Amino acid sequence: MMFRVIWLQSGGCGGCTMSLLCAESPDLLTTLRGAGIDLLWHPSLSARMGVDALELFGDVLAGRVALDALCVEGAMLRGPEGTGRFHTLAGTDVAMIDWVRRLSGVARHVVAVGSCSAYGGMTAAAPNILDACGLQYDGQYPGGALGAGFVARGGLPVVNVAGCPTHPDWVTETLMLLARNMMDADALDDFRRPRFYADQLVHHGCTRNEFYEYKASARHPSELGCMMEHMAASARRRMETAIRGCGTGAGHAPRGICVHQLHRPGIRGARTSLLPNTQDRGHSRRPANRYAQGMVRGAVVTGEGGHARTAGKERRQ
Repeated sequence: MMFRVIWLQSGGCGGCTMSLLCAESPDLLTTLRGAGIDLLWHPSLSARMGVDALELFGDVLAGRVALDALCVEGAMLRGPEGTGRFHTLAGTDVAMIDWVRRLSGVARHVVAVGSCSAYGGMTAAAPNILDACGLQYDGQYPGGALGAGFVARGGLPVVNVAGCPTHPDWVTETLMLLARNMMDADALDDFRRPRFYADQLVHHGCTRNEFYEYKASARHPSELGCMMEHMAASARRRMETAIRGCGTGAGHAPRGICVHQLHRPGIRGARTSLLPNTQDRGHSRRPANRYAQGMVRGAVVTGEGGHARTAGKERRQ
């Protein structure tokens, strides 16, 4: 029996799909076929569009086609004024957030792919005029589009494969574990991320560890040396980037820089040591407007780009 998946996209850049297409050894399609995963529909990868896609959705909602996993990429857009009509599914007059809610009700598992879908992400950056949120989190707080108490038919809450972008292996391995009934509530951490990757630290396996041992710090990312002195909070983020090797074709930043993983909500205490020093050119380091402040505090400075909105609120207070 194939494990059937529908993939929807909403408020985001599509970067998690781009990263997924960079899967190597084996490639994405080989991985899915070998794992018995049938990608019923993806907005960028499927030939079935328009009426044909809507017919598939109707069959799923009517129970004629079983849906094992609903994957959602991108934040849920609740605006304007709670209608969700900032994003309606093409060919329908129904908000995407409503399609997600309907399909989540019949899916055995619901998977949030990327930090935007999990927590709101960059799309929810201050001032968040789209009223964006995650599937089951609104920033660091439970809630979101489906509500804090949502549990899919398979018995799990939304599985948050957080990352900006996600590593392709995190997505495919999560789906494989779900397909084999090998993931339960104990396999998820406090933010409902799969522990097989979220229990690691960015610092573990870092190629600059030797510099760390000898307290040889770098002042700029281009220099040899450990960056932890400047970005200690990011180095303690839970992520296996150095172990898995995200500097390959998997679509991630170079190894050894502990600020490139953007995957956890509610990070505070922004630091500016890695921002370009524009004061030497007669410019202020401070962004020109409040929106840029939220983006910089949430994305660049803390290394947790999925959660600029929280930092923006802190700024306003």
